[in-house]
Amino acid sequence: MKRAWIVVAVSAMALSSATFYWLGTRRAGSGAPMPAAAAADKRVLYWYDPMSPQQHFDHPGKSPLMPSMDLVPKYAGVPGESEPDVVRIDPAVVQNLGVRAAPVRVAALARDVRVPASVGWNLREAVTISARVDETIERLDVRAPFDAVRKGQPVARVLAPQWGAAIAEYRALSGAESADARALLAAARQRLHVLGLSDAEIAGVHVGAAGIELRSPLDGVVAQLAVQQGQQLVAGAPLMVLNSLDTVWVEADVPQAQMPGIAAGIPVAVTVSALPGATFDAQVQVVLPQVDPATRSQRVRIELPNPEHRLAPGMFAQVSISVAGSAARPLVPDEALIATGVATRVIVALGDGGFRAVPVRVGASAGGETEILAGLSGNERVVTSGQFLIDSEASLSGALQRLQTEAESAPHPDHPAQHTHPDGAHAEPRQ
Repeated sequence: MKRAWIVVAVSAMALSSATFYWLGTRRAGSGAPMPAAAAADKRVLYWYDPMSPQQHFDHPGKSPLMPSMDLVPKYAGVPGESEPDVVRIDPAVVQNLGVRAAPVRVAALARDVRVPASVGWNLREAVTISARVDETIERLDVRAPFDAVRKGQPVARVLAPQWGAAIAEYRALSGAESADARALLAAARQRLHVLGLSDAEIAGVHVGAAGIELRSPLDGVVAQLAVQQGQQLVAGAPLMVLNSLDTVWVEADVPQAQMPGIAAGIPVAVTVSALPGATFDAQVQVVLPQVDPATRSQRVRIELPNPEHRLAPGMFAQVSISVAGSAARPLVPDEALIATGVATRVIVALGDGGFRAVPVRVGASAGGETEILAGLSGNERVVTSGQFLIDSEASLSGALQRLQTEAESAPHPDHPAQHTHPDGAHAEPRQ
């Protein structure tokens, strides 16, 4: 069984090598198999191994890596020799490989950032009702969280001895006409203000025989309820939090890498899974000036009108933020990029079967396109299909090695380049 796997592996390697050799014989160095008469008219510069094109030989022979493969001659005067980084493939082969190219367009990349979000209370409309003095909850008109309330509706009645005594003193002085009595009346009124009573409450509008009624200052719901009927409270203890549903907040955490260009006023579209088909158009209200250290994301807040109260805090939402590009740059299709983990390059189609591997520096991506910050000017055509085969061909021809190590591979004037015989021995440099 092990021997069978070895045979399969060797066969696959042989097939792969034969494929690259077949492509290699159609590059600019050799083109299609050259007739003997035509070959006699051209001067052979050197022979090379298609499996290791950077290794040159002075004599024909067999490949050191593949003994069954002949070395390939490199002729002088062949088109493309003046462009060592250009790979040329027979147009018929290009057509058979299904190579397609797309133009590089120059435009500002418009991004559509889509992130999950959640609906929450508009905390700017929250009102907390708390005990202003030591008091007892005599009656609680709202018994459960999320009970609806109307503006002016009683929410609780409290007994507060401090309020009762101060109100009684104020009422006793309210009918006095002397200057001293009016001064005492003003002092009693100021005391009631200090105890937290409004002018309406002081006037007796919300004062009942059994206590003082607390009323809702807005239309909304009881977001939090912290007391029960009959409970005694000290001054400052919260009773409940009321919140309006006329507007809600939609908050989304945007990854830090997608934050460029997102600011207050950017248009957004909000969809909620609980309301299929409904889209809420709005704008970014504020970008919170804090990055979550755990997720490396920044929170974006959107305020949505909610007149029908269809949106409820806690709903899941999807936010689509339209970000306009900051500057016009060359844009290439995502499929044209070849990422090696160390660098990124594209294959530029030169026409007439010529291709060149070009290193690029990429920017943001959106909508199937990627910004090119360096490497392209915008008037090129890049290969979008079959580029990996051409990239492999460029690697075989040594174009990529010349592209990456051109300075290192250039012979020093004091040390002429040496060439190797097929048997591995060094030959004297050609003059």
